[in-house]
Order: sequence, then C-alpha cells, then structure tokens
Amino acid sequence: MLWARADGPTRLHAAWRASGSSAWQRRVGPYCLDGSDFTGRLELTDLPHGQRIEYQIQFEDLSANGKLAEPIAGSFRTPAPGRDIKFLWSGDNVGQGWGINPDIGGMKIYEAMRRTEPDFFIHSGDTIYADNPLQATVKVGDATWRNIVTEEKSKVAETQNEYFGNHRYNLMDANFRRFLADVPQVWQWDDHEVLNNFSPSKDLSDNPLYKVKSLPLLIARAQRAFHSYAPLRTTPEESERVYRKISYGPLLDVFVVDMRTYRGPNNYNLQAEAGEDTVYMGKPQLDWLKQGLRDSKAVWKVIAADMPIGLVVADGKDKQDRPIFENSANGDGPALGRELEIADVLRYIKRQKIRNTVWLTADVHYTAAHYYDPAKAKFTDFDPFWEFVSGPLNAGAFGPNATDNTFGIQVVYQKCPPKGQGNASPLTKYQFFGEVGISNKTKALTVTLRDLDGQSLYSKELPAHG
Repeated sequence: MLWARADGPTRLHAAWRASGSSAWQRRVGPYCLDGSDFTGRLELTDLPHGQRIEYQIQFEDLSANGKLAEPIAGSFRTPAPGRDIKFLWSGDNVGQGWGINPDIGGMKIYEAMRRTEPDFFIHSGDTIYADNPLQATVKVGDATWRNIVTEEKSKVAETQNEYFGNHRYNLMDANFRRFLADVPQVWQWDDHEVLNNFSPSKDLSDNPLYKVKSLPLLIARAQRAFHSYAPLRTTPEESERVYRKISYGPLLDVFVVDMRTYRGPNNYNLQAEAGEDTVYMGKPQLDWLKQGLRDSKAVWKVIAADMPIGLVVADGKDKQDRPIFENSANGDGPALGRELEIADVLRYIKRQKIRNTVWLTADVHYTAAHYYDPAKAKFTDFDPFWEFVSGPLNAGAFGPNATDNTFGIQVVYQKCPPKGQGNASPLTKYQFFGEVGISNKTKALTVTLRDLDGQSLYSKELPAHG
C-alpha cells in the first residue's frame, strides 16, 4: 500500500520496480482532494517475493494543466519464505507538550529505528495527541525545550482541519518522513487520536477547552483524519475498521486489535458477568480474533494490542467515589468487568492448543517485559505467555504502573523515569522502541527492548513450540 500527501488538489501517480531492474511498472492512482486532506493511497499487488521494491510517487497538479511534480522516492522489502524477519513496534507520539524540537534534531528515535533496517513497524496507537496543544517553549529544569508550533497544534483538536493538522504536524519532522519512506507501517489507534481516555462515558459539557461538546462528532472527525493518514486497506463491510490480520509468510501472523472503538463506558469495572458495561473489544472482534488464531498456520502469532493486560490505568472516579479504569485491569483478581473478555481469549488459546502467541503494546509511556504465569494468577485457565511494552516515541515518560494479579503478571524487566519525575521530556532519553527478530533456521522469536539511541536494554529469546 503506497501512501502520500500533496499540498493541494492533485492526482497520485506511482511507479515501482524490483531493485536492480530497469523496467518501471506504472500506475495511475486516486484523486487527492480536500476531503482526505490531499492524501491518497494506491495498492500494489502481485509483487515479487523477497525483493527490495523501489518506488516513486508523483502528483499531477489539477490546477496546472496536468503538470507533474518532482518524484518522491522510497523503498521497502517484500516478505519471502526462507529468511529471517525483523520488525519494530512502539507508540505515543508528540504527547504531553513535547513536539518537534529542532535544537536536538527533531524526533531522533525515528532515525534510530530506521537504521535497524526493519521489515516493518507496528505503531501501537496514539499516533497523534489531538488533545495536547503545544507551546513554543517549555522550561525543563535549567534548560528550555523549544517546539515547532502550528496553528492546529496550538489548541485541542475539534474541527476536521485541526485533526488533519495534528497528523500534518508529525510530517514536518525529517526523521519521521525518512522513516515512513523506507519502513512499511502497520498502524492502530488508541485514545489520543480523539481525546484522552475517550469512551461512551466521556462528558465534555463542563470542559472549557472544547466548544464542540459532541463526542460522536469528534470521533467521526478523528476517524476521518486517522484513516486518511494511515496506510490501511478499507474493509468493505466496515469502512473504519482498524482490527485486521497481517500475514507475513510462514513464520508470522500479526493480529492488530482495537481496544478503543467498541468499548462500553469506562467504569468501576468489577462486574461479575459480561454485559454492555464490560464490552472491551466486542464479540464480533473477539470471534474474529479467536478464529484467526485457530486457523493461523504461521509459527508465531503476534497480538498487537493498544493497551497492556496486567497494568492498571486509572481514569478518575465515578459519582459513587469508586475508581474508574481505562483498560481491562481493575486492581486484582478474580477476572471481572472487561477482564472477562481477556480471560475468554486466553482460555480459548489454551483449549485450542494454539502455540507461540506473544502480545505487544505501548500506552503506558515506559518499557517492560511481562511474563503471565497461571501458577501465580487468580484466573488460571490459560497457558503462560509474554507481553512486551515499549514507548513513548516522542512524548512524556511515566511509570511504572501498578500491576493486577488476575492473570499472574510477573514484571521481569522495566525501565521508566525515577519516582517523582513523571512527564519526563525526551531530553531525559526515556523514549523506547521494541525489536522482534524471528529466526528462519531455529524458528525462535527474540524481543529486544531499545532506547532512544537504539541501544539494547533487555533481550529475551522465546523458542517455538509445536
């Protein structure tokens, strides 16, 4: 899927060839108009396996009698049996007031990731922070952090153009643009693509920052912006669907889940039985995930989640002064509330004897390795598994979060700012990404947690079973 953006009404033209070939294959793409913020996508099919594909994109200026702009170049590698796989994941970009700082070279973590030459990158959500305006300068101890600031990033996003503008802002960073040109993207979304911790219970009536009080309208505008900027295929039966499976040869299937779109209201999350108030991913998505895991012939099944399983993420209190929870974890076991859906998936994986599942996520703004052990859990009907957390990319660093013993989480490794230093700026270097390597020879999967400069912090090799 080729994606690009122009600066006005245009039509996308593309050409591609396998590296070393002199013959370009040419395609005429869609019109790129203001309804999509002048973005366009073009799907290429029947590409040769295991090749470096070079591509060029040109825009035809519709207001200048068909004049073609200078080509934009990039490349990517197609999957193939018989070779190792390497991909990255992380999340949380331009949050908590930390934007593109030209004094430090912009969002340098993207260049560190690009240099690892991955096959693709999973963005685990919070691709933008539509609810986090930027200021030109921020005092950081004795230093001053300087942001590039645009009109759309100077207030919370409400209009369609302001949501578009949050995505446009990220593209002002040269590191980010180089990364996009060379590394295929697998995007999912979470809350900040709309606003913080949004769910059907979010009430903006008393929020002075928002003139638009309709959450459904803000969600619609945010979805239009996200789907305009993310290189996603459109699902015919649900045009805004984010959850999907990415097959990457015999070694790997990636299941991208959506823990945001279908959820019920954020609440006290202690219901003993499933109902409207406990919906997290929703039955259609759960059925899709279970069937996909069961039918997968790949050695490894990676579940890319936008929120962690066993870390508590709070969302204030309700009118009865009970804690409200943002994700599935609610403090401790047994499995209650949204945890019932997680328990259902884990139970299914065990009973269907589905081997080699790994969960990857971001959201909490630090990096960690979690082992889930049924021998130490309150809910025990599941096989042990690993979850790895990484982020942020360019946002405030926090942590660590409290753990929930429902599924027997064991914190094997974590790195976060020292206690009392929440919202640590990227200057502190508490910015992280994860790397996954799968050996074609041994079938083992190795996860390496890396820092802002790409240095290894922790590594874990998992042998393949079955």
